[in-house]
Amino acid sequence: MTQALMSHAPIAGVPPSKRHREAVDAAPSRYEVAKTREAPVCPTDNEQLPRNPAKNKRSLDYIWRSGVAGGLAGCAAKSIVAPLDRVKILFQSHNPQFVKYTGSWRGVAQAMGAIYGQDGVMGLFRGHSATVLRIFPYAGIKFIAYEQIRAVIIPTKDKETPFRRLISGSLAGVTSVFFTYPLELIRVRLAFETRADGRSTLSSICKQIYGEHRAPLASTNSAVAATISSATTKYGITNFYRGFSPTVLGMLPYAGMSFLTHDTAGDVLRHPKLAKWTTLPQPDNAPAGKKAPLRSWAELLAGGVAGLVSQTASYPLEVVRRRMQVGGAVGDGHRLRIGETAALILRERGFRGFFVGLTIGYVKVVPMVAASFYTYERLKTAFGI
Repeated sequence: MTQALMSHAPIAGVPPSKRHREAVDAAPSRYEVAKTREAPVCPTDNEQLPRNPAKNKRSLDYIWRSGVAGGLAGCAAKSIVAPLDRVKILFQSHNPQFVKYTGSWRGVAQAMGAIYGQDGVMGLFRGHSATVLRIFPYAGIKFIAYEQIRAVIIPTKDKETPFRRLISGSLAGVTSVFFTYPLELIRVRLAFETRADGRSTLSSICKQIYGEHRAPLASTNSAVAATISSATTKYGITNFYRGFSPTVLGMLPYAGMSFLTHDTAGDVLRHPKLAKWTTLPQPDNAPAGKKAPLRSWAELLAGGVAGLVSQTASYPLEVVRRRMQVGGAVGDGHRLRIGETAALILRERGFRGFFVGLTIGYVKVVPMVAASFYTYERLKTAFGI
């Protein structure tokens, strides 16, 4: 009480008016008080005020940018693993000249050596031109479809669940496969050929696929046999979708688990306790609401884990699909259904036959998916989406 009275007591020798002016001058201004209160507590608080508006994912500008980013990402990823892809196709399709190499890492190296000795470096990339021709629209459509379908199925943050992510990825994969499957079939046929002479051209492969048909059923009645033969030879364009059913069935878990795992791994790596080591500063052109970009090693890790999980989930159906795709290039050339192909694989190799080449599949898919997601995310950042 005494101290309070002393603080208000007049100071001897100083006029009251002067004391008042000094007190006013010493007091902080209203602007300085407001500025102090509005200052961010930490640097990350500035992120609450985005510098760029959110992008409209339905706009044509966003669609073409995401499509180009996805197409280039797919081409880069496939180019990295093209030699392994050639060997894997030969193993999966049970090529007679390469059956002896299956089952070991040494066999993979020996198979690549045999291809190199017979055809040189270009032999390891046989069918890659068709791969690039297919993968650009395939990857572009896949990423466009995922962004668009995700925007519909997950309109807000509170709607984002693992199941919705899985469905978005699965539908995106099926959409892209439908539009690009004929090119995939041609690519597999080119990669399957191992003859040293008489190489098939792109046009000859197309003519061969177009003219293939199911073997007619045996019948003692010539009229019935002729009718069946006439009916079974009119496939034409549908031959370019040979193996499409198992492809769709395999794509559902593959694409779904791939996107689900990548997005989930990204969320884990962006956790506040890890973000200091795993994320990069938000670029100037980042739209509002976009998550902080991952560092290179973290992005590659998320993509690699996505490739590992998705490959394991879909591999048996992929083996069935490969055997159906090359069905016209071996044996009597008749078309096998999914059940017939699965029974044939089971009879020839047992249950392990559905996982032939899985090891090389891991070696191929893990870096491929990692490179694909990494390139896509970096190009999205460069394009400002």
